[in-house]
Amino acid sequence: MRLSVAAACLLCAACGQRHGKVIVIGVDGMDPRFVELHWDALPNLDRLRREGSFSRLQTTTPPQSPVAWSTFITGLDPDEHGIYDFVRRDPKTHEIALSTDRTIEPRFRLSLGPWELPLQKTRLESLRRGTAFWRTLANRGVPVTVIRMPTNYPPVGAGQEIAGMGTPDLRGTQGTFAYYTDAPDAMAGDVPGGMIRKVEAPHGHAEIVIPGPPDSLRKDRAYSSATMSIDMDPEKPVARFDTGRSVAVIQEGEWSDWMRADFPLLPQVLSAAGMFRVYAKRLRPRLEIYVSPVNVDPQEPALPISSPSSYAKKFGSFYTIGIPEDTASLRQGVFNLREFLSQTRLVLEDERRMLREALQKFDDGLLFFYFSSVDQNSHILWGKHDELLTPVYHSVDSAIGEAMTREPDAAFIVMSDHGFSTFDRAVNLNTWLRVEGLDPKAHAVGLNAVYLDGADRGDVSRRLLSWRDPKNGAVVVKSVTRTHGGAGAPDLIVGYSPGYRASWATGVGEAPPEEIEDNQDAWIADHCINASDVPGVLFTTKGIRVSNPSLKNLSAVIMGLVR
Repeated sequence: MRLSVAAACLLCAACGQRHGKVIVIGVDGMDPRFVELHWDALPNLDRLRREGSFSRLQTTTPPQSPVAWSTFITGLDPDEHGIYDFVRRDPKTHEIALSTDRTIEPRFRLSLGPWELPLQKTRLESLRRGTAFWRTLANRGVPVTVIRMPTNYPPVGAGQEIAGMGTPDLRGTQGTFAYYTDAPDAMAGDVPGGMIRKVEAPHGHAEIVIPGPPDSLRKDRAYSSATMSIDMDPEKPVARFDTGRSVAVIQEGEWSDWMRADFPLLPQVLSAAGMFRVYAKRLRPRLEIYVSPVNVDPQEPALPISSPSSYAKKFGSFYTIGIPEDTASLRQGVFNLREFLSQTRLVLEDERRMLREALQKFDDGLLFFYFSSVDQNSHILWGKHDELLTPVYHSVDSAIGEAMTREPDAAFIVMSDHGFSTFDRAVNLNTWLRVEGLDPKAHAVGLNAVYLDGADRGDVSRRLLSWRDPKNGAVVVKSVTRTHGGAGAPDLIVGYSPGYRASWATGVGEAPPEEIEDNQDAWIADHCINASDVPGVLFTTKGIRVSNPSLKNLSAVIMGLVR
């Protein structure tokens, strides 16, 4: 692994005391200012602060999760590891794709009627450059366990790993829910992050089709599916759900446990196993059923979610999708806030249980464990519902306390990739570029990236920095950073002022009529802004000294601690 001079200095500073056990808890989105306002609700983090250290942790530019975690993993800047955003623009076709990985289909296939049988295996390739720090440790003979590390899909294959953010659902998306209803005024169709389907329930019986993965063995790549039957009690708000592999009896307003189903690919020969959770939103007099994204089943993984492949089985059933909290259902009006919070509690329960089980199996070396719940709840609750966000922080704090009690002699590091800010105004950057006469030579894709196809970097940067919001005269863009990543990299990274963020339309390259709009979405907070305004947190146990802490240097510190 290549280390910068600064990282090498930090490594030396951290090497005064090596440990047989090092536990790193990564809490996505934990904000230092929120923590400082709520010490009473966070007794274990407060103890870490008093007995060890607490500081702000410099994040990346841009402060997006896949970018920040890639820097933490490799010790490299975005120009070096090549991840700049959740999405990337193909330099030849200008099509938008996921930034972190890609699927390479078999080159040779055998055609048999409607079927097309591959003669080679499909390959999954990580697009992140650089060496993961735990691979370096594993190569030194250090035992490593890395659970739900973001941007580690597919797993790098060093030690014991479970993939995190970037892991798709069984359909190959980053999360597609399904909502079934017999309401006569419901509009069926696909919506961002999900699908709404009309269903009939004559005599209290319904059959719903659960969409599964595209069938890669068919020439038309038609989606496979599974059928779930629903039989409702004629008198009580309770129903029986049956997939053929799982049966659940659920009352109205309740969640099922994990339900398994088979999605046929080659009839009578091959199928893909998947699992999902059902929420009985309403059973009487209308039927409203939510089905979570179909997760990869850890007991029969159809995709590489762990290394070795059998490792995920040790944790039973859990959300395997990279971002398990279903904010899309809230944003589309399928969930209300109470229902969304009930779903995120299921995720947090999964995370806490998995940490306990990982600690039971942890004997030596490095254990990294990731919590997603603070981040996803902050997007919905920050600044408006702090009384609901504080218990999420408290639950993670309790899990950290359990870990410190179980492993009193271990070295502990608790860190986050970024903090948070409000999202009050949505910036349609492509609209502004068009108004400024910069389109088509400049185009925005993703949440911070601008691609220049002949436009002058200096001119565009100056104009961005002088942009003022016509509503209130506020500075829209606080910083503009030039990249040096070569072909395919964006040319500029836009650091918005707190309160501003690229609109969802900008993320997919669109240009709505207005340059800036009030954010009316349920997603009310974000961090994809100027990096210095959203630092992360760093807590360490006594004896760990970190000067000028940053995500780029933290992995070197960790490697210096493990003996």
